[in-house]
Amino acid sequence: MGNVFRWLGTAVKGLRSFAYNLPLDRPRIGVALGGGFARGIAHIGVLRVLEESNIPVDLLAGTSVGALVGSAYAAGTALSELEYQGTLTHFRDFGRWTISRMGMATNERLETYLRRFTSVRTFEELKIPLAIVATDIITGQTVYFTSGELTRPLRASCAFPGLFMPVEYDGRVLVDGFLTEAVPTEALRRMGADVVIAVHLDPGQPDERPKNTIEVISRSFSIIQEQAPQHWVRYADIILRPEVKEIHWDDFQRTPDLVAAGVAAAQLALPEIKAALTRPVLTHHQPTPLPDGKSEGRSSSNS
Repeated sequence: MGNVFRWLGTAVKGLRSFAYNLPLDRPRIGVALGGGFARGIAHIGVLRVLEESNIPVDLLAGTSVGALVGSAYAAGTALSELEYQGTLTHFRDFGRWTISRMGMATNERLETYLRRFTSVRTFEELKIPLAIVATDIITGQTVYFTSGELTRPLRASCAFPGLFMPVEYDGRVLVDGFLTEAVPTEALRRMGADVVIAVHLDPGQPDERPKNTIEVISRSFSIIQEQAPQHWVRYADIILRPEVKEIHWDDFQRTPDLVAAGVAAAQLALPEIKAALTRPVLTHHQPTPLPDGKSEGRSSSNS
C-alpha cells in the first residue's frame, strides 16, 4: 500500500541490519512518544535523561508532536537544538489560518519547520528506525508509516481534527494519529522492541473556561480520551507521565518548564528502566508486519 508500513521492503532490511545484531543479553529498547502540541516538548527532557544515563534508544514511534520530536531525534538532531527551537516556536511556524470547510488552518508549513532541525527527507535516511502514526478519517483505521517520504506522514500525524485540514496522501484522507494510537506502543512491539518505554502527556486542562473554539475542541477530545480504554498501556513496560497538564496547548514559551517536566518523569522511572536493561534476553522479539490499518476502536490523546 504505497508508503504505508512497507515492512517487506527497504524499511525491514534497514531495521534488521540496525537492530538484529544486538547482543542476546541486551534488550532492544523502544520509546513511544505521545501527542500534546506544545506539551510534547517534554519528550526532549525524557530523551535527555536517557542519553545522559547511557540508555540506548533502538526504535522510536511517534504520534502527532511525538512524531515531530521523534523525526528530528531519529535524524540525529541534538536535544539542545530541539530545546532552543522550541523556545522560538509560534503557531505561525507550522500553521496557517485559512478558509475551508475541512478545518480552520493548514499545517503545510510543518514541512518547512522540520528543515530547522534536519535536511533528512525520507525514513531511510534516519539514524534510528521510526514509525509515524496517523488515522484514516474515512475508515477509522490506524495507518503506520516507516518508509518513503517523511514530511507528509508527519503532517498527517499532526493534523488535529477541527483545527487542521486533513492531509491527503497515498490514496487516504489522514488526520491526527492520536484518535486511534494515543501512544504508539503497539507499533514498537511489532517493530521488535523487547522493552517499550511509553511517554504519555496528560490531556487534562487548566481549571478555567475555554477561550476559543480550538480550546473547546481540544477539551472535548480530552474528555473522550479520559473516558475511553487506554489500549496502548498493555503494550508498555514502563510508562512515563510528565506533569504538563497545567500548561496550555500552544504555550511554547514554557519550553524550559516542559523540558524539566520530562526530565523529572524520566529520572523518577530511571531505576525501573535500568532494571529492565539488566534482565537477560535469550531471544529478541522479532518484527512482525503491521497491517495498513486497524479497524478496532482506539483511545485518544491531545495532539
